[in-house]
Amino acid sequence: MKRELAPKIKWFEVDAPEIAQKTRPGQFIMLMIDEKGERVPLTVAGYDPKKGTICFAFNEVGKTTRQLGCLSEGDCVQSITGPLGKPSEVKNFGKVLCVGGGVMIAPMLLQVKGFREAGNSVTVAIGARTKDLLFFEKEMKSLCDELYVTTDDGSKGFEGLDFLKDVLEKGRFDRCVTYGPIVMMRNVAELTRSCKVPTIVTLTPIMIDGMGMCGVCRVTVSGKMKFGCVDGPEFDGHAVDFDELVNRQRMFLPEERLSSFIYQLQGTCACDRK
Repeated sequence: MKRELAPKIKWFEVDAPEIAQKTRPGQFIMLMIDEKGERVPLTVAGYDPKKGTICFAFNEVGKTTRQLGCLSEGDCVQSITGPLGKPSEVKNFGKVLCVGGGVMIAPMLLQVKGFREAGNSVTVAIGARTKDLLFFEKEMKSLCDELYVTTDDGSKGFEGLDFLKDVLEKGRFDRCVTYGPIVMMRNVAELTRSCKVPTIVTLTPIMIDGMGMCGVCRVTVSGKMKFGCVDGPEFDGHAVDFDELVNRQRMFLPEERLSSFIYQLQGTCACDRK
């Protein structure tokens, strides 16, 4: 199944029976479109062992994700490896705050469902750059006790993340989990630090193999090197060296932009020729 959640944000449900049997919330897959393609890490946003399917969402921002978005229902990909990474710790913590931004709202829905089923009181905040990029509002509202919406430009809900200060002060949360862009997660972690709320961030560093062999996804946590793929993807948000992580994420931006530009010039994707 293929659907568009928001402009340039796609949701895929694919047949992967063996992966669906073993996947748990918080884990991810590595996907290759064809034998010459790159391996792309994608957080699992749903799984159904009975149907033998898994779901994931992605934002069409580069060559590979644009190519993936052009696939039609019934098409095949070269390979999907998973489930990878450590599953999320889902249990009854008490009061949980879940903050999701951008395309990562999709896998956070799975997390919210798990926390609710474990007996937690769940407050959710979802955000995007503009109102047109928001999705899963109804789904989140049906699962949580309280829902907040925010946009960077103020086109819907609150503007920015400052409103979370009041939410945190009044909520007295036992745990915070955040999915989204690195800068957003860093800001959330700084807000929760002053309230002494344990905070878990889901990191998506650059990866190649996703199984701990290449070391490309290394991050610094509490002054020690960790691998995002095998030690994570979830880490203590108050212990992550976000400055280092941001710098590493930007290392190959010129090459990524060039690859996307050449792909567009070639007109390889049918979507780009419309």
